Amino acid sequence: MRLVIARCSVDYAGRLTAHLPSAPRLILVKADGSVSIHADDRAYKPLNWMSPPCTLKEGTGDQEGVWTVVNKAGEKLIITMEEVLHDSSHELGIDPGLIKDGVEAHLQELLADRIDTLGEGYTLIRREYMTAIGPVDILCRDASGATVAVEIKRRGEIDGVEQLTRYLELLNRDPHLAPVRGVFAAQEIKPQARVLATDRGMDCVVLDYDALRGIEDDKLRLF
Repeated sequence: MRLVIARCSVDYAGRLTAHLPSAPRLILVKADGSVSIHADDRAYKPLNWMSPPCTLKEGTGDQEGVWTVVNKAGEKLIITMEEVLHDSSHELGIDPGLIKDGVEAHLQELLADRIDTLGEGYTLIRREYMTAIGPVDILCRDASGATVAVEIKRRGEIDGVEQLTRYLELLNRDPHLAPVRGVFAAQEIKPQARVLATDRGMDCVVLDYDALRGIEDDKLRLF
């Protein structure tokens, strides 16, 4: 990962256009090729970004200090450096992924064993389906044979939806799996997370832990 702190302006040219005026910002260049620009607020959310696959070209000569990031659709993110305050690179290696707590791990096991609770005709491909950015909790197929990726949380929040989004972007590049749709499953789903998931075409499923264990009615609520 490369970390650059610089006073810079940023222009995006694609389906829309956007401009960030000059200000000090953090630029992250990850090993997967993604580039994101961050301010000192907004928590984890970048001001602008380019998802992989994309290419980064650093200008020379008259264009020195100008970075041009281009994705496969031809969209461009142009970063114009005025002053570089910090520039360092670090090898992070392969991340072991998020270690779930006992309840989430058990929910995953129960749902995999009773995958038809997601819908009639669902079949399990596998649990912990490994990708380059970590394991997908459950990969399965619906009654039509379409691939479905399931992300399971005890409490469903926006970061879980973002995590599932990243998995879907990656899985949909595999012609043997695509098209892949997402299911965001949790014991409780926050309203903001539900809105974001629905906007991104994901189904939201509220999981009843006791019902999955066979203690109460075994129906899931699908929204």
